[in-house]
Amino acid sequence: MANTKSAKKAVRKIETRTAQNKVHRTRMRNEVRRVEEAIAAGDQDQAAAAMKLAEPLIARVGQTSIIHKNTASRKISRLTKRVKAMSAGT
Repeated sequence: MANTKSAKKAVRKIETRTAQNKVHRTRMRNEVRRVEEAIAAGDQDQAAAAMKLAEPLIARVGQTSIIHKNTASRKISRLTKRVKAMSAGT
């Protein structure tokens, strides 16, 4: 248990930051899931639209160190590749 005033404040800040990070991570995962569902359904327009929303979210989450920046780049790259492959296949 935190004893000093500064340690108690640090605990409060960590709780706030953790809650905020959880919101951002969940939102990112939901957007990624929407892209993957559109790809699975074979709906190219919906996949492209979902990717347009997901890409900046993934980048922002990577930029703020909620996930590692290379992980964010990899997710964006692989999703973009899969969406583009749909247009090539059609």
